[in-house]
Amino acid sequence: MVAQIVCRSLLNESGSRQYDCSVYNRPRLLAEAVRSVLQQTYPSIEIVIVDDGSTDATADVADTLSREAIIPVKVIRQVNSGPGAARQRGLDEARGEFIQFLDSDDLLLPAKFSAQVATLQRRPECGICYGPSAEENHASNPPGRDCPMRATGELIDHLFPRLLTERWWTTSSPLYRRTLLDQIGPWQPWINEEDWEYDARCGATRTRLAWVEDPCSVRRINLGNDHLSQRGSVDPRKLSDRSMARQSIYISARQAGIPLEAPEMRLFARSTFLLCRQCGLAGLDKESITLLNLARCASTPTSFRLLYYFFYGLVAHWFGWRRGAKFANIFSPLTHSTTSRASLIWLSIITSQR
Repeated sequence: MVAQIVCRSLLNESGSRQYDCSVYNRPRLLAEAVRSVLQQTYPSIEIVIVDDGSTDATADVADTLSREAIIPVKVIRQVNSGPGAARQRGLDEARGEFIQFLDSDDLLLPAKFSAQVATLQRRPECGICYGPSAEENHASNPPGRDCPMRATGELIDHLFPRLLTERWWTTSSPLYRRTLLDQIGPWQPWINEEDWEYDARCGATRTRLAWVEDPCSVRRINLGNDHLSQRGSVDPRKLSDRSMARQSIYISARQAGIPLEAPEMRLFARSTFLLCRQCGLAGLDKESITLLNLARCASTPTSFRLLYYFFYGLVAHWFGWRRGAKFANIFSPLTHSTTSRASLIWLSIITSQR
């Protein structure tokens, strides 16, 4: 994302906790996010801030926070490398048992770590603890609030199968065991859907989830800053990253034991085909081919949509992937609600034009 504060929370054997924060061009938000960490009721906190190549006052703010904080605050600077690389850099510096990621537009509520650490200590079989998060929309004044956002207000035992349909929590909601993150490997250096893919690898381990009922964090949107997830349906680099993320998410879901017959897998296949068409419109032929094959793999052998995907591939091969996506968009718009009838009409017209 354009400005990121990745905050990692750690608890080591002596009871101290460490946070790693990575930021790019969001000085005010950095200060607010770090302040929400400093206000935690859990004691013995350490903070690591990763300055991801900021070009504004963010570096000065980070240095000021480091000097004035009553707890250890470490500042690391690196060339702008994106959210995944920044999070991994902070994770490499972190020590302890538990990890918390925090984006610069998010805030932690004061009792979050006290509640989640205590829960994970009571439940050693769980690798992640999460809780209700609110979403504040600053497009209005006063900001609107949705709480709990997505599925953070629900008790869910495993990340999959729901994770196939969306990343159903926000970055600030979960607290991870360090041993789990060491098991799944490093963050990918992508700028879109890297967090969804990371959680999918956690889900592939079939780790159990713990839940606390009290609200734990706030996600703020429409703050007037660009966000890396914007233009994810048209930007070629972001589309390419999303293509790689979808492949990994599918593999993780299968490792977690999710069958092709699961309704979440059917939705995943359709959203993957949607991404295939978006890549086609962006001129990413290689990614389009890969995603079409992935949509086929995620479908049951008897699915009607396999026939649709087959003919779509033929048309794209004949006319080109960009033109194939444009034709498809005329008769079945780029949404998840494409109907079988619209698919048949599109196939009939396209093949008659050959």
